[in-house]
Amino acid sequence: MRKFSTAAIGFVALSMAAPAMAADMAVKAPPPAPVVAIYNWSGFYIGANGGWGQSHGCVDFVTPAGTVADGCVDRSGGLVGGQIGYRWQTNQFVLGLEAQGDWADIKHTRVSLIDPLISTTGKTDGIGLFTAQLGWAWNASLFYVKGGAAVTRNRFDIFNNVTGVGLASAGHTRWGGALGVGWEYGFAPNWSVGIEYDHLWMGRDNFGFAGLVTPGGFTLTGSGISQDVDMVTLRLNYRFGGFGAPVAARY
Repeated sequence: MRKFSTAAIGFVALSMAAPAMAADMAVKAPPPAPVVAIYNWSGFYIGANGGWGQSHGCVDFVTPAGTVADGCVDRSGGLVGGQIGYRWQTNQFVLGLEAQGDWADIKHTRVSLIDPLISTTGKTDGIGLFTAQLGWAWNASLFYVKGGAAVTRNRFDIFNNVTGVGLASAGHTRWGGALGVGWEYGFAPNWSVGIEYDHLWMGRDNFGFAGLVTPGGFTLTGSGISQDVDMVTLRLNYRFGGFGAPVAARY
């Protein structure tokens, strides 16, 4: 009987001590929360671009009898240049300012409709864009629209088809508006590649001639040219410093 009482007392004591021992045991720490890298589009950047451009222009001549339309023509050619800008990212919204300049080789020569003995050559050899951007980012992918001012440098020549002698020449720089859309992908912390389309409304530009008489006997006192430009370019950008490094977000 005494042995049974002793065993019972020991069992009760062990039962009372077990919760306290369990409370003193170390609890296994939960696994760390996953770390997701979020691409950061903020900061200064500089880059290069190249692609294709097309200019649509309509020409008319001013004569003593009035203005005579000489038709419209499309001319196209290559583009190469660079851009520099700055972007601010807030959550998924990206705002930016950018300046872009391109050398262009967009030209076309055609026979005049007014006088088949002369031809005209229109050439655009420089394009500049000064725009603001509004974008939407999905991590390393950025879709944006842009708009602002555009400037083109143009040259217009008239020459004799028989002799090849130049009859008149005028260089002119015109300002207009630009609207574009683009997509860019960050393939490394500071590097991104993209594609962009822009349309330029350049309006109408007028210039005068000093009583030019064509081989066919037409007297020209001036000319007016309207111009729209479409551009498609591939772009490569580099962002400076830590602005382009990914930041870690914990969820």
